[in-house]
Amino acid sequence: MLQRLLLFGYLIAVVSATVKLRELYSWNVLDWNYPDQYTKQRDLESGAFNPKNALPVGIERWRNKLFVSVPRWFPGVPATLNYIPLDAPYEPSPKLTPYPSFEENELGNCENGLTTVYRIKADKCDRLWVLDVGTYGYDPNVTNVCPYALNVYDLNTNRRLRRYVFRPEDIVPTTFIANIALDEGDTCDDYYAYFSDELGYGLISYSWQQNKSWRFSHGFFLPDPLVGDFNIAGMNFQWISEGIFGISASPKGPDGYRTLYFSPITSNTEFAVSTRILRDESKVKGSYQDFKVVGPRGPDTHTTAKVVDSTGVQLYNLIDQNAIGCWNTKLPMKPQNTAIVDKDDVSMIFPCDVKVDEGRNVWVISDRMSIFLESELDYSDINFRIFTANFEDLIRGTVCEPNRFIPSYERPTYDVGVYRSLNPNYQRFPSTSLEAVGPQKFNNDVNPRYYNYRRQQSQQYVFPSTKPLTTTRNPWWTSPGNFNEYK
Repeated sequence: MLQRLLLFGYLIAVVSATVKLRELYSWNVLDWNYPDQYTKQRDLESGAFNPKNALPVGIERWRNKLFVSVPRWFPGVPATLNYIPLDAPYEPSPKLTPYPSFEENELGNCENGLTTVYRIKADKCDRLWVLDVGTYGYDPNVTNVCPYALNVYDLNTNRRLRRYVFRPEDIVPTTFIANIALDEGDTCDDYYAYFSDELGYGLISYSWQQNKSWRFSHGFFLPDPLVGDFNIAGMNFQWISEGIFGISASPKGPDGYRTLYFSPITSNTEFAVSTRILRDESKVKGSYQDFKVVGPRGPDTHTTAKVVDSTGVQLYNLIDQNAIGCWNTKLPMKPQNTAIVDKDDVSMIFPCDVKVDEGRNVWVISDRMSIFLESELDYSDINFRIFTANFEDLIRGTVCEPNRFIPSYERPTYDVGVYRSLNPNYQRFPSTSLEAVGPQKFNNDVNPRYYNYRRQQSQQYVFPSTKPLTTTRNPWWTSPGNFNEYK
């Protein structure tokens, strides 16, 4: 056992010296864990399972589960919410297991099933927040078979705790919501969730305690008409209508509130608003000035996913550059204060989602989405990959690395006129993060006993094998023990 652990440590050291993001899983095409071969063959013959129509778009890690979402853009996706068991014997191309089950991923079962899921978030109370957008198909052939509904699951029991259907006032005819950010309070009841309406140009707030939602509108949610031209993996196309998408909440500031950072897909600019505004339904009107321009990231910095870790460092995907970028939110947002932490023009084409778990592991999924939507994937090649890395390793040596001369986290001030995001004459504030004030008590909504959210934090992931770092073009389904039905 000791020799094995030493070998793992050696492998991690070697990987860290060569690349920062470690490729953990890869697929030419997705497959699912069916209960038996008969059921699987039945779905293949009926079209209920068509592997070539499945594209993974979102990830989230909770303890021994790595969740993967697959929207139902085309027929043949048997489950939209799935997971990979991290404690199972390692497979380089694992099959997806539906969560909570196949039955609860039934297309069109609005009350008890999930139709289409994009992004997902786990919280410190062991709950999984899942937005079912209720749509089937891809533009322009989209059918709203179910209403937009938030589903929250107890990850310890795999039972759904709540289903909340958004109010008619929250939805407009062009609404398309795919992203979610959580605003964690001091108890399990004190939680807010925020949802970005990409094509309806809105931001929806939801209070767990009130079990109610409300919608904000703002000009900053709209696309920038000057940067609608995209060049990804040699493919040129135009996305001119894509508004607010990537959203992420910062650590708590001195006033006890977080900053929600956001940006439209068709934009190179970062914006922000205090969650003090978003938590207050009365601020829906009259809060225009509370939304701020943070600053420009620079050219070719379209992004769809972002996350701010506990130190105030933001990671975000750069779909134009096949890369992951970073920015320390304690510094002004401008190109010289951003950096690329990792990049690969083969394996990281369209890095779709990026997350940081409780053990400060970074998780990234790339899926060649632009090729899937605008052209056609080559299923003899690897198309989908999941990477992981230690957060500190990823930003080490960049301008984003926390510095002892930078003050503890504080909400930036803004000067919209000159696109400045931080007053250079800021004062040092004492940290008011959850880590600084010590363990917090969270009330579990099913079991009334209290939990210390630090009690069972995720541990740094240990790579289970010496997976090659080079790209292989051999279809994984032709290897021994796999099926040949996708040829």
